[in-house]
Amino acid sequence: MRVFSRKALREFIEAGHAGAEMALDNWFHIAKKAKWQNPQQIKQIYPNASIIANNRVVFNIKGNQYRLVCAIRYEIGFMFIRFIGTHAEYDKINAEEI
Repeated sequence: MRVFSRKALREFIEAGHAGAEMALDNWFHIAKKAKWQNPQQIKQIYPNASIIANNRVVFNIKGNQYRLVCAIRYEIGFMFIRFIGTHAEYDKINAEEI
């Protein structure tokens, strides 16, 4: 997958979430090498990921301490990071629309 953009992950880490760095780096390297063509393939690697409406996937990062929401265009292999935040911050957004 082509992941847009790693900058969002770096900014999140630099904003005071250094404890998430290793988990986010691991997720990024797996995602960029993946050739996911449907949500079921994501669930094979990330069984705790939530597949939601509007081609969104919610990944639990670092034992569900953080949530990462991505919009995915399976047909062209693009993944767009739409949100990264704490579990409490995630509860305040509409992940299907972000």
